[in-house]
Amino acid sequence: MEFRDLKRQYQCLKPQIDAAMMEVAQNCNFISGKQVTELEQQLAEYVGVKHCVTCANGTDALTMVMMAWNVQEGDAVFVPTFTFFASAEVVAFEGATPVFVDVKEDTFNLDADKLEQAILQVQQEGKLKPKAVIAVDLFGQPADYDRIEAVCKKYNLLLLEDGAQGFGGKMGERTACSFGNAATTSFFPAKPLGCYGDGGAVFTNDDATAEYLRSIRVHGKGSSGKYDNVRIGWNSRLDTIQAAILQIKLKAFAEYELKDVNKSANLYTRYLGDQVKTPVVPEGFYSSWAQYTLILKDKEQREHLQRELKEQGIPTMIYYPKPMHLQTAFAELGYKQGDFPVAEALCERVLALPMHPYLDESDIRFVCNAVKAALDL
Repeated sequence: MEFRDLKRQYQCLKPQIDAAMMEVAQNCNFISGKQVTELEQQLAEYVGVKHCVTCANGTDALTMVMMAWNVQEGDAVFVPTFTFFASAEVVAFEGATPVFVDVKEDTFNLDADKLEQAILQVQQEGKLKPKAVIAVDLFGQPADYDRIEAVCKKYNLLLLEDGAQGFGGKMGERTACSFGNAATTSFFPAKPLGCYGDGGAVFTNDDATAEYLRSIRVHGKGSSGKYDNVRIGWNSRLDTIQAAILQIKLKAFAEYELKDVNKSANLYTRYLGDQVKTPVVPEGFYSSWAQYTLILKDKEQREHLQRELKEQGIPTMIYYPKPMHLQTAFAELGYKQGDFPVAEALCERVLALPMHPYLDESDIRFVCNAVKAALDL
């Protein structure tokens, strides 16, 4: 059994993907081909924003927004502590300070009340200037942007939606990657919409931001061409062949994959019932299920379950075993064990099961029966 079955997906889409890759090879337009521009238009339309600017990977996408907003030393950027390293890494990379915030146990996402408390504490200390918030759509579900956007507006902070795991999710009628002042996503192969290598994108409705991003991703080029450099940039372009693959996969994602992955999630929840703590999707929210994450009683129970499932050929993953505030790279910030109890408890208790649109009901029954047997349920 595959944790995320990209092999099965490829077999379903093989004729279209092979043809798309062959077209790129035959035309030899490997960099900045027409497929890149077409994909950007399709992604912007799907998300419902004015601009989509693709780049080489999701971390570059986050960094490019930090650059566009002139995030720098002395700035505080508020980040959930239960997330992947890149969400905070890009802040420190610009010389700014990530200020960590605890999350809500039921959704795994940024706690808006704790966010406001963190902002007030930074203001009171007076050492850093509150500049921005990075909210993460963890495991496929958008964060609570009604609350988070209100907090950002109240304190005049920029808001970046890190939608690396959230593409396809919704809050009400709004689609993930349409929230805040800008949003980013990743096309890493295992993401809800993934390519066959690395890739990323920034979404925004702001014309000036989009123009800046298109410049810096190609060495700070100006309007006169690639040898007209108007600013210091870098090289972060999405390859044409990845864009061609993503065009095929986006069509499948919109037509049936998103619906099917939600069917898989519903089956998991139905078969596991109330016997295991399963993910919660609040009313009005819709997840793209980058992960299906259980919360176990404690670390020992998780280790036992993971070991038992492995013996039956069922892969599992722990996202994430260590919160951001306890990472060695951020030790100088002075955080300690106990500062963010919800995130720390989640790191001890979460376990993700196989999850993708191509799961059969028999696969899900097999996994759920193995879970219940291992836990004596």
